[in-house]
Amino acid sequence: MLTCCDDSSLVVDRLADQNRGQNTSVICFYFDFAARNEQTATSMLGSLLKQVISGMERVPENISRSLQAVSGKPQLGDIVRMLQLITSSQPTFMVIDALDECIPVQRFRLFDSLKEIVDKSPDARIFVTGRPHIRAEIEWSLAGRMISVSVVPPRDDIVRFLRVRLSEDETPDAMDESLEADILEKIPGSMPEMCVVAMVLGIQSYFTG
Repeated sequence: MLTCCDDSSLVVDRLADQNRGQNTSVICFYFDFAARNEQTATSMLGSLLKQVISGMERVPENISRSLQAVSGKPQLGDIVRMLQLITSSQPTFMVIDALDECIPVQRFRLFDSLKEIVDKSPDARIFVTGRPHIRAEIEWSLAGRMISVSVVPPRDDIVRFLRVRLSEDETPDAMDESLEADILEKIPGSMPEMCVVAMVLGIQSYFTG
């Protein structure tokens, strides 16, 4: 199995464990708010392409020819075609984290590109996470191809997180027991759904099967 990712995650680790020893690629990309103007659909898919190629023991001849045919910097269409070639020849998992941090115009370009890839690649699977407001975009763009679930962290996890952050407060004198108790009581109880997990083209079977 080929696993290439700059940021480890539970999802990537789970997929890697389940597909160990198989000719399967697990590639991923994290959208960073601080770099949102630089992280385009082209750069994101280009990163996935580099990951999957770098994980190959030998680059197939058709991929090599495609790379050689691209003069200068590959455009979005070039990258999509190469990903179609690769993902149609081997099972591939694409994990896209924090999609909501991608600017809207780039998200829709990305959705169009992902549809092109999965149309040619029945064994491609895509796992996307993002905050709830992008649910409608995902469902509209990938209608009939995905399921989505909402994720809310358990109250105990929120409390543990808050305790850690409070212990790191650089102005401890501003905190007393009453204020700390108020924070630990009110914030966990007011947390809305935090994340939408979208699973495209049957990937859910790899988590429930």
